[in-house]
Amino acid sequence: MPFPGGLWWLLCCRQGFTLLRRDYGEADREADGEAEEEEASFELRAQGDQGSLEVSLSQPTRSSSGSERSLLVAEEMRSLIAEKGPEPVEDDPDALVKGWLQREVRGGVKTPWIRPRKYWFVLTPDSLDYYSSNEKGARRLGSLVLTSLCSVLWPDKQTYKETGYWNVTVFGRKHCYRLYTEHLNEAVHWVCAVQKVIDSKVPVQTPTQLLMRDVEEHCGSPEVLEQIYRCNPILRYTSSPLYAPLLPFPYGSLDQSAPGPRSYTTLRDEAVKLFNSLQQLESERDPVPLMQGVLQTCLDLPPLVDEIYCQLVKQTTEPAAPGGQGDLHYWQLLTCMSCTFLPSPPVLRFLRFHLDRTESRFPASEMAKYACFIREALGKTKGRECVPSLEEILVLMRRQEMICTVHCPGAPACSVAISSHTTAEEVARELVSRLGLSQSPNLFALYEQSRRREQPVASATLLADVLTRFENLAGEQREQDPPCRLCFKHYGFLDTDNVPRDSLEFALLFEQAHEMVLRGYVPTSEETLQTLAALRLQSLNSDFSTHAPFPRLEELFPPHVLHARLPAPRRRTPTKCRGARLRAGLLAGGLWGQVLAKQRAERDQRLRGRLREEGASTMAAIVEKWKLLQGMGRPEAMAAYVALVREWPGFGSTLFDVDLRASPVGAGPQRLWLGIGAKAVSLYKPGEPEPLDSFCYGRISSFGASDRSTFRLSVEDRDLLFETSQVDEIAQLLNTYLASAGARRPPRPQEPATSPPAPDPTTPPQGLCPTAGPWQHRPPVGSFHS
Repeated sequence: MPFPGGLWWLLCCRQGFTLLRRDYGEADREADGEAEEEEASFELRAQGDQGSLEVSLSQPTRSSSGSERSLLVAEEMRSLIAEKGPEPVEDDPDALVKGWLQREVRGGVKTPWIRPRKYWFVLTPDSLDYYSSNEKGARRLGSLVLTSLCSVLWPDKQTYKETGYWNVTVFGRKHCYRLYTEHLNEAVHWVCAVQKVIDSKVPVQTPTQLLMRDVEEHCGSPEVLEQIYRCNPILRYTSSPLYAPLLPFPYGSLDQSAPGPRSYTTLRDEAVKLFNSLQQLESERDPVPLMQGVLQTCLDLPPLVDEIYCQLVKQTTEPAAPGGQGDLHYWQLLTCMSCTFLPSPPVLRFLRFHLDRTESRFPASEMAKYACFIREALGKTKGRECVPSLEEILVLMRRQEMICTVHCPGAPACSVAISSHTTAEEVARELVSRLGLSQSPNLFALYEQSRRREQPVASATLLADVLTRFENLAGEQREQDPPCRLCFKHYGFLDTDNVPRDSLEFALLFEQAHEMVLRGYVPTSEETLQTLAALRLQSLNSDFSTHAPFPRLEELFPPHVLHARLPAPRRRTPTKCRGARLRAGLLAGGLWGQVLAKQRAERDQRLRGRLREEGASTMAAIVEKWKLLQGMGRPEAMAAYVALVREWPGFGSTLFDVDLRASPVGAGPQRLWLGIGAKAVSLYKPGEPEPLDSFCYGRISSFGASDRSTFRLSVEDRDLLFETSQVDEIAQLLNTYLASAGARRPPRPQEPATSPPAPDPTTPPQGLCPTAGPWQHRPPVGSFHS
């Protein structure tokens, strides 16, 4: 999340760094007729020799006068740009591109009463200069030194629509040139030329990067290392603010906006703000929210990951109070970073050296324990989709594991110890082993359950990310909504006939069958649904008793059946006459509108009363059937329930709500159920027990995604297009069944040339919810790839 930068920006502008006897601090204000742009920078250009470089970096007091500072700047400018002689501007031999451009002045180009001023611009291999005119002896008004960190933006069509000019924006360290021209080809020509000069520059390296290289080269020489750390304060802890990033970032930012409501400035400014946020950790009593904010900023702006690692290494090197509260807060944030982000190889090598150095200097200390934990975490981290939750950060601060609760329908909830690197597949395997399901031919997986939907968790998904999503959703949900949770359930039904009735798997099968009934995915008569509800009561409470607890009706009987009994609301025919519509609109806004609202409230109240009457009559019928089950035990009631559900031919299939795109032009999509089973794919009309069509896997030539919400199924010589929001889930389940069928099928001596390629012969392990992969003879565009 972004951090307030106004105060820090004022502080950062007060002082600067002293590097190689140069003072860089307070930014000069640019005037309209500025003579030179101060391109003084703390960065160093990498030279040809790779020898050891000793850089002394400190934070000076402001003792130099304005004239001395101007001399330093002028001296640096002469070292970067060759002094130009008195020859005419047009005869400059170093000019790559030159021409008239308009530059934005105070008020901006959008202000109609202040037009941009026209200058003569000259692009050289080192800078972009502008003059008062193109005549001999024209005064150079400004210069922007071009380095590898400069950036240029392409012309913006929206700006052209608003102003009538094509804009070219060039970012330097301290200044930004906003140039305008009336011709697009001229703007593109300037952009390409400036970008070519930027690309030709040697990459800029900061003192931190050079010192990291020196530390790596002399890691076997303790004396040299101690001298490097002693002579370069930039490598050590500081209590003063940081005025510039430790690593190079481009001037300006092409990706300043992060997804969501957060907004950021340039990467360089954000790096400085983050360092000030890190310093707040030393005195924070509850550092967890601040840590999560830093992690969220790194997730939104990935280029800052290496910068934060370097800042944390700096602040944990020779601190004022080793092992103190402030120092440990830095180590705790470094622990969270190591479990969330993986740095680039150079920073990773420097971090590992820092961990080894800390363990050797402070053995058996808290810092050494954190260093050992971080080293192990770096070997497992592969990247996260979400930042750690508040609970996870608290656990990481204590170097412990989290306890994740997984609910099992029909069985007690299971508590599983997980780390920041534990995947859903690992937890599913552990539960399969713990619950004694290793010999089952069926497949199991973890599911995310919320009030709105239920979806399987992919095998490679980190459970820590799932728990973070649950934490974020908890803040958005209403109080009466059930909390999100993880469930362990069947994922693929390969054999439901031979499940022992006295096993835990049969209890899971029974609960999953009951969920299908309540969702309306078991088309059967209302009489059968009442019998199923009575069997459910018998399995929960045994024989009928007036003192037995009664679940709510929606927990026993499909609610949509009761709603279907209510009369459909009458649709008022729209008034064709324009005057009648106008009168109706005027009446709706006055007294007549109040009458209509009262009528709607009365109608809704009557419908609710009718729904209560229907519910009471249905519950009475269910209780009567429950009384007839006197003496039936719980296992027998569960077996009878599953047997009734199994009478539907589609039992064992996973149903998805889809809209089939009709082939006739102008025809709307048809709402269907797409049933994915172990042997075939079937299409059902909602509520109908018999399928409209069924395709065995041998008839399916390919499947894939045409777009994010369209699933394509190619069956022999026709393509079926389904509109659905569950494209990924459908493809994953199809691949799972195909892989299982390939593992069970004995090899054939010869395969026809036109048949689909054989699936992977490896049997998917229990608990695996695989990612989508191909099973296609003719892979369509946008199909799933492994």
